[in-house]
Amino acid sequence: MTNPKDSINYEPPSLALALTPVVLTLLVLGVQLFYFGDFTPHIPLAIGMAITGLVGIKLGFKWKHIEEGIFHVIHVSLPSVSVLICVGMIIGVWIASGTVPTLIYYGLTILSPTIFLAAAMLLCSIVSVSLGTSWGTVGTVGLALMGIGAGFDIPMYWTAGAVVSGAFFGDKVSPLSDTTNLAPAVTGTDVFSHIKNMMPTTIPAMLIAFAIYLVAGFTLIDDGAASFDRINAITTALQANFTISAWLLLPAVLVIVLAVKRMPPIPSLFAGALAGGVTAMIAQGVGVHDLLTYANSGYSIDTGISAIDSLLNRGGIQSMMWTISLILIALGFGGALEKTRCLETIIRAIMSKVRSFKGVQTAAVFTSVSTNLVAGDPYLSIALPGRMYAPTYRGLGYSTLNLSRAIEEGGTLISPLIPWNAGGAFVISALGLGIVEGNIENLLYIPLAFACWMSPVIGLIYAQTGLFSPRASEEERHLWQEQGEAIATQSELGAAADQANEEPAVSPRPSS
Repeated sequence: MTNPKDSINYEPPSLALALTPVVLTLLVLGVQLFYFGDFTPHIPLAIGMAITGLVGIKLGFKWKHIEEGIFHVIHVSLPSVSVLICVGMIIGVWIASGTVPTLIYYGLTILSPTIFLAAAMLLCSIVSVSLGTSWGTVGTVGLALMGIGAGFDIPMYWTAGAVVSGAFFGDKVSPLSDTTNLAPAVTGTDVFSHIKNMMPTTIPAMLIAFAIYLVAGFTLIDDGAASFDRINAITTALQANFTISAWLLLPAVLVIVLAVKRMPPIPSLFAGALAGGVTAMIAQGVGVHDLLTYANSGYSIDTGISAIDSLLNRGGIQSMMWTISLILIALGFGGALEKTRCLETIIRAIMSKVRSFKGVQTAAVFTSVSTNLVAGDPYLSIALPGRMYAPTYRGLGYSTLNLSRAIEEGGTLISPLIPWNAGGAFVISALGLGIVEGNIENLLYIPLAFACWMSPVIGLIYAQTGLFSPRASEEERHLWQEQGEAIATQSELGAAADQANEEPAVSPRPSS
């Protein structure tokens, strides 16, 4: 929502005007992606930002106010950009140190191709819960798993789907995760109650995804037909070019230990990069200048085996710049939409159609998904609906834990499934899916990331049936009153209470 001072000076746009920049941006984006077949959404989103600016000026906003909105959202998300920079360094340095090659080597020699997908999902979920960052998990363990999957001749999109399912599961339930803390913060609940309330959707989604990956492993991948010559060629080449040892996993262990001790993610990841650099110099004999080059520009090697070269020639800060530039532009577009109150108008239009708890819960999920789709920012897709919908939940007498679950699932879990979203752009870049180079088939990772989209689907089923949809406790209602939380009145709820055959369970807050 906008600053109260701006709300006094500037009226929100009409629904038609609010939808104008959204619709036009999606049209330009569609032409770029599907007509020209060019997967570079940067310029369409920049055009969308310009259109939103024109709408804001028509509404009476001065450019400096629109600019403030743009830079505010970018500023809020700069820690995530910093994580991307650290992950870029880690990828290049951990390949040079032998950490990633060691993970690939052991994975190819220990894991069975038939259980690989299910194991990949579990491993990523464990690491992500420990680190509290899905992006850090994707860029490190996820990268190694992509190499193992390539060694087993498993399609990239299957491996990527399993990695994304596990990594973003951890980001959803880890108390160390920024989004897991953001969702309860904007809805007025506590993080551990929020995590507990997500279990009814998280556990079934993960079990179903695990079962599907197991079935896929045993039906789509013939263990006996797996190319053992290919695997032997890869492991032999890794041994020939790197020192392979379990000791080389220490940089990864260090990052996990620091995360468990609740150290902030950026210093923890940077410490992992430094540890990887020391390991590279000691174990692999890498010079300081080469190490700095790998951290900035990525690792480079020519083994003569294309499967290894394509996997290991990556990383570095510069490899993240395409993703970072996309994120900054997408965030700027989202900030402009929020500052000009376009998103507020659209959400209020949706809320006016809500007629019951099941309606508002469904609307909250789809609003988070839509904000992810349009604004490209998982943080905005959590924060904006969380602030807008909370009074309605309180007025209907339902716990805002329902809302925090809805926006977490529509925000955090859907983010990696939208290619021009911050999460999707990072996944595509870090896992080397090559979408920009024309490997569009690798976008199949989106439907194959089963846990990510099944969780909100299960949540929508609960909303329609009333299962695992807690009403506000007496303690929670009392807390609302104590903290002066906004509570929608009966008139504001309109026909919602009548159609749901229920009176608002909380008396409205006295007007001041």
